[in-house]
Amino acid sequence: MSSAERSPRLLGAAFLGVVLTSLSSGVLVMSATGSGSVSQILAHVADNVTLARLSIVAGMANSVGIVVLAALLYIVLARYSRVLALMAVACWLGEAMFYALEQIGVSGLIPLSQDFVKAGSPDPSYFRTLGEFLYNGLYKFGGTILMFFYCAGGLAWYGLFYRSRLIPRAIPAFGLAAVSVGLVGTVLGLLGNDVPMLAYLPILPFELTIGTWLLLRGMQDGSGPSKAPTANA
Repeated sequence: MSSAERSPRLLGAAFLGVVLTSLSSGVLVMSATGSGSVSQILAHVADNVTLARLSIVAGMANSVGIVVLAALLYIVLARYSRVLALMAVACWLGEAMFYALEQIGVSGLIPLSQDFVKAGSPDPSYFRTLGEFLYNGLYKFGGTILMFFYCAGGLAWYGLFYRSRLIPRAIPAFGLAAVSVGLVGTVLGLLGNDVPMLAYLPILPFELTIGTWLLLRGMQDGSGPSKAPTANA
């Protein structure tokens, strides 16, 4: 298989890999933390330390996968606009960084939860204050910030895909719509509003679609003026 044939398939595999690690990390975190008050979350984490640690491993794998995916996208799409591609890389590096910071929040919950249980689950206590910071401040709010970087970078990446005609335009158009809705939801979340998961739900089928298409079908040569490389923009 030539390099031209390998690149889109590696890109497709990277998309699907990021989806898999992201879902795995999310499911493991939810299983480890449960739901309810901070006191209930700490008690649940203390009983599910292994799941919490596995979620951290999956989360770090996802952070690395985001960096790899951004690099592959830059290789494929930079010729259509180097400026937009660099901006998108910067956004997704920000996403990867905040995904890693999320894992610090989960990691901090482990010893805190164990000390909380040993102390007899006092309520109220400094355990609740620190748990609130680690879970709602670092983990939850960090997730909102990383989605901002993801959606902002996605607008650039999927706009370049749409411009390039390397894949059917319906796919990046779907992606642009999905990340646009997600970006609006993220901004509302940063302003302190409760945003339902429905705002981010379209992103999952889009990433599965583009990853599967690239893995199985590869890319076209492109056509029209968008095929010509540009030096800057």
